[in-house]
Amino acid sequence: MNTSEVIRARRSIRKYKENFAIPQKDIETMLEAAMMAPSACNTRPWEFVVVENPKIKEQIIEISPHTSMLHTASLAIVVCGRPDLQENICNAFWPQDCGAAIENLLLQATDLGYGTCWCGFYPVMDRVEKLQKLLQVTSIPLAVVAVGKPEQNPDARGFFEPSKVTYLK
Repeated sequence: MNTSEVIRARRSIRKYKENFAIPQKDIETMLEAAMMAPSACNTRPWEFVVVENPKIKEQIIEISPHTSMLHTASLAIVVCGRPDLQENICNAFWPQDCGAAIENLLLQATDLGYGTCWCGFYPVMDRVEKLQKLLQVTSIPLAVVAVGKPEQNPDARGFFEPSKVTYLK
């Protein structure tokens, strides 16, 4: 697929083929794509936790019921922010930078034939703190991305809305 096709093919998938193992090379390809994202002052204020353990996925669901698709997803990729890497350089841009990394990850997964669902955690600090404790990280869990072989093919929900565009010529 070309870039335009991948963007238009991406969907939020909430049901996956169970017991499907994603090859390590594909996981690394998705993570590499995420790390190719732009970041303020090239600070790359992110780290990633790949969760394949079913018990840990269940604990993530307990923290946030909005992640229930992890019941069938092959894995979760937790995207964590590192605001400390931007101190006194490019303060406070880490959420946007991590968002760019997440979008790259979603698009790469689509190109590889996987489905994804982006589940936000930050700025809901109660959930963030529980996920930090579960994953034993000090970075800030911004989102959990479910990844797996799609068991569904929902219609596109995105579309172009000319009324939301202002042109200044």
